[in-house]
Amino acid sequence: MIGGAMFDAVFAVPRQLTAVARRVLVSTLQAVEAVPKIAAAVDDVRATLKHSERLATFAAGELPEIVYQLEEIKARLEKLEASRVSPRNG
Repeated sequence: MIGGAMFDAVFAVPRQLTAVARRVLVSTLQAVEAVPKIAAAVDDVRATLKHSERLATFAAGELPEIVYQLEEIKARLEKLEASRVSPRNG
């Protein structure tokens, strides 16, 4: 009986080392497989940032024109309002 327990103890260490080595190998393979997915995600983020930058540049270029047009609309509305409340009507 003691001999059998001794053999189990002697072979237990290599089995544990094999199990640990297998887990390390599986984890390493999973990490390596994740690299392309991470790279693709980083590329997507870069593309989104570039697109956002282009949109911001476009908006900054168009903003003065929009403000000018809004001021023109406001002036026209004020003229219309003034003509509606002119002394002739009221």
